[in-house]
Amino acid sequence: MEQSATLDIETLKITQDQYILASHSLHLQRPACDAVYPVGLYGWRKRCLYFLLLLLLVTMIVNLALTVWILKVMNFSVDGMGGLRLKQDGIHLEGVSKFQRPLYVNDIQSRRDSWLLLRSDKNVTLNARNKEGQLTGQLTVGPEAVEAQCQRLEVRNGDGGRLLFTADEEEVAILTDRLTVTGAEGAVFEHSVETPLIQARTSEDLKLESPTRTLTMEAPRGVEVSAAKGTLRISSRKDLQLESTEGEILLDASSVKLGSLPLGVHAGSPSQAVQKQAVFEVCVCPSGKLYLSPAKSSSSCQAMSNICLWS
Repeated sequence: MEQSATLDIETLKITQDQYILASHSLHLQRPACDAVYPVGLYGWRKRCLYFLLLLLLVTMIVNLALTVWILKVMNFSVDGMGGLRLKQDGIHLEGVSKFQRPLYVNDIQSRRDSWLLLRSDKNVTLNARNKEGQLTGQLTVGPEAVEAQCQRLEVRNGDGGRLLFTADEEEVAILTDRLTVTGAEGAVFEHSVETPLIQARTSEDLKLESPTRTLTMEAPRGVEVSAAKGTLRISSRKDLQLESTEGEILLDASSVKLGSLPLGVHAGSPSQAVQKQAVFEVCVCPSGKLYLSPAKSSSSCQAMSNICLWS
């Protein structure tokens, strides 16, 4: 009995010692089997990440501020931006607008209470084209001249109803009631002029002149030249011809003066001169030339008719 009890006690001790050893062995081997790895950013990597996030935030704030500033400066709205407004009937521009390239539009209008100004450093050119793109009309305002190129040029009054001026390849017509020329040298016409009346201003002279050619006035029903309160003067360097094919030439005045008429030559003695003669008679050659002959009790035209031989 005592021997079996001793064995049981020893066996229990051995079992207890094995448990303690097993427990120590398990406790000592656990750190070797389960390795611990740190998770996250530490040190300079963490600081760089925070710096990048801060830089990105600053960039977003600056971009947002610039966007708001641009919208404020350009005056962006639902209808447009700045002086540009998008309407159903077209585009409305307010203030001064500059175009760097050609502008293609169908209609340009200003406000009812303002005027339209087209300005350019060189010239302003307006072109009109047909459906095929061919040029049909052009208006150019340059530094030296204003040029218009078209089939027919028309100028109308304010309401667009009455035609005032037309010009085409064949003729130029001025349809106003009166055309006034105020130049010191008057008006120069290279070809014919058709008008119902030529009249000078009040207290000014009217002069019709052709320096190197002839001056012709024609009308199917008559030509009237009158000076109501002044003198009518017709001068010519050479011949002045009054001709009527079917009617007569009438000189109607209280007195008719024919100055500088030549004195006739005596048929018997051509060298004989008439001295101190106060009264003369007017004679007519067969050619129509007028000359003077001394007035006597009877006509002396026949005696002084040798001048007709020279006409």
